Amino acid sequence: MPQHPAPEREFTMRFTSTPRGARLARRLVSHRLNDWGHPYSTPVNETLTLITAELSGNAVRHGHVPGRDFHVQLTLAEGTFRIEVTDTRAEKQPSPTPAFPDPLPESGRGLHLVAALADDWGVTPRPAAPGKTVWAVLRVPTGGHAHAHPGASHPTDSASMQGHDTESTPATSSLRRDGLGLRPGDARCGGRRP
Repeated sequence: MPQHPAPEREFTMRFTSTPRGARLARRLVSHRLNDWGHPYSTPVNETLTLITAELSGNAVRHGHVPGRDFHVQLTLAEGTFRIEVTDTRAEKQPSPTPAFPDPLPESGRGLHLVAALADDWGVTPRPAAPGKTVWAVLRVPTGGHAHAHPGASHPTDSASMQGHDTESTPATSSLRRDGLGLRPGDARCGGRRP
């Protein structure tokens, strides 16, 4: 396993393997990034929150083992964010090159979003227990803004542009509508900010 630089900042937490646990993971990562100097509306926060939502949602849908939690770790080291989501199901591995999804279903695009938004991503087995860790890396150049990926849509557009407001297509804008708390100044119409 490759060695990673010592983290300058780190957030680690276990969550119940439920949709509510996945929503909480997404929200806490967004809050932690805000605390680390990447406010909610910045590309870094929105991108990493969306990646966390997709990986956590997949851990709940595809990596759930009754009675077992999933684990989220967010680190920042040398201008690089790394998000890791670990579950206890080893036999369900995501494909390193996900098949192109059918355009009609409302789900199945999560790893395509992760691949489009992250600088790198992958899957590694858990070293001392059954399961796997799905990880993604986002490099932040000087100035704190994530680079734009060609062909990648803005993270807040994924659900609202398709007319969906479902848990299977989480977007950072859903953070403001999920009943877990609104911040002053958030838009209330369609999840868009003015």
